[in-house]
Amino acid sequence: METTFHIPTAAEMLAKGETPDLLFWVGCAGSFDERAQRITKDICKILNHVGIKYAILGTEESCTGDPAKRAGNEFLFQMQAMTNIQILEGYAVKKIVTACPHCFNTLKNEYPNLGGNFEVIHHTQLIQSLIDEGKLKPADGHSFKGKRITYHDPCYLGRANEVYEAPRKALEVLDADLVELKRCRSNGLCCGAGGAQMFKEPEAGTKDVNIERMEDVLASKANIVAAACPFCMTMLRDGVKMKDKEQEIQVLDIAEITAAANKL
Repeated sequence: METTFHIPTAAEMLAKGETPDLLFWVGCAGSFDERAQRITKDICKILNHVGIKYAILGTEESCTGDPAKRAGNEFLFQMQAMTNIQILEGYAVKKIVTACPHCFNTLKNEYPNLGGNFEVIHHTQLIQSLIDEGKLKPADGHSFKGKRITYHDPCYLGRANEVYEAPRKALEVLDADLVELKRCRSNGLCCGAGGAQMFKEPEAGTKDVNIERMEDVLASKANIVAAACPFCMTMLRDGVKMKDKEQEIQVLDIAEITAAANKL
């Protein structure tokens, strides 16, 4: 039976006269997408397990404005960003962890121009630091033993912010066979969701980007594709379905792999 625990909101903490050491920015996908909600739960399990004092904004959290900005609506982006900055500053938030590279990139690199200065980390960076501190250790005989795992670099985590090592270090502690995709790191290939493409049908062409990426995965002969972005998760899973490989290939987020390996 899964243990249940309370996830505090920043408002609840404030009412008790407390402030969180870390604010977990859940993001739209992590809140509303059924598949991404599982990643959200596993990040909370990890935070609880290591005893970090954290909170979420709950209903006060709104979209960072990333899709609006990428789709060209700068005015809407700035309106969304200013509202979020006001709320974050109201709770005296200093450090934020995100599960989504799009939220991560926007909060980290674009909010400072509008006066929102926060320390922003991605959940793979948090996991790596917890592994380094010895707070997360894979359990003996964990379910990834001997599995062939590959990792897909999300564009906004990898090429845009040069976070390449953290997700890989989280996988290196597993007793698994790690393989790189042909196109990886600074030469990584987009999953096909970037530039607000996630929310619309692709333009006419000869092949969808996520199918091209899935062919890289098939060439790696991996049983598990590790992802670190809810958009990539959707596109990779669609690619697995299109190639009819649902029985052979699993797509899991780094947080899910970490939580399962630590038997949380």
